[in-house]
Amino acid sequence: MAFVTTSRIGAPSISDRFAAIAADLRTRHAQYKTYKTTYAELQNLSDRDLADLGIGRGKIAALALEAAYGI
Repeated sequence: MAFVTTSRIGAPSISDRFAAIAADLRTRHAQYKTYKTTYAELQNLSDRDLADLGIGRGKIAALALEAAYGI
């Protein structure tokens, strides 16, 4: 008669999973904070300052997304 035993060698523990989730949340929060800061700073510039930088008001959100998320 044969028996099969399953072993989870190297499987992440519950604390490892929580640590990974916490790290992911910290990363996402940092990205969101970068987005909001970049968006607010660009939004506060005058139209002339934006024109000097070659940025139109319509591109502010896209630039903030690119800065934060690399999109």
